[in-house]
Amino acid sequence: MQSSAWARFYSNSCCLCCHVRTGTIILGVWYLIINSVVLLILLSALTDPDQYHLTSAELGGEFEFMDDANMCIATAISLLMILICAMATYGAYKQHAAWIIPFFCYQIFDFALNTLVAISVLVYPSTIQDYLRQLPANFPYKEEIMSVNPTCLVVIILLFISIILAFKGYLISCVWNCYRYINGRNNSDVLVYITTNDTAVLLPPYDDSVNGAAKDPPPPYVSA
Repeated sequence: MQSSAWARFYSNSCCLCCHVRTGTIILGVWYLIINSVVLLILLSALTDPDQYHLTSAELGGEFEFMDDANMCIATAISLLMILICAMATYGAYKQHAAWIIPFFCYQIFDFALNTLVAISVLVYPSTIQDYLRQLPANFPYKEEIMSVNPTCLVVIILLFISIILAFKGYLISCVWNCYRYINGRNNSDVLVYITTNDTAVLLPPYDDSVNGAAKDPPPPYVSA
């Protein structure tokens, strides 16, 4: 029953137009590009702090936008994300299922984090207004957003987060189906032979059998 339930969500197609393996490669490359751009911005901010430095007066608070410690942590996270995305892209291209697992775990973590944000907005809707008040005075459309009915604002934010969660859930299913496809394809290379006494014997792949037979030619024929 459990395997049949999982089989309902298994499909080799992604976005109704390409294979799940191709979709995983595209997704990995897309995340790789985004994190590379973020890494370049962080490195440029570390080399020229005055260009990206916002004082407390500009933010309207008693803190700075980003100090050196936070910049170093963000740079390390970007490097880790680049490594994970590169592993997923390589694993999908070379059909190594184990290389996709870190990227799949990151997707699960990101989905859970966004779910917690949606739950916090639903349970504590007043936090949205508090967050808007802490924004700088020159933040774009701050006054227009503050003038919206709080209930309508919560509904709009929850609808927006729900759309994002649905999209992220679909991407998770695509990566999972790619992992299952590659894992099943690799496992199908080994045949299982059931003997008469209910014992299973693993047979080598077909290519290995052919190569092994070619190395041991039959003895030459001798006429009587």
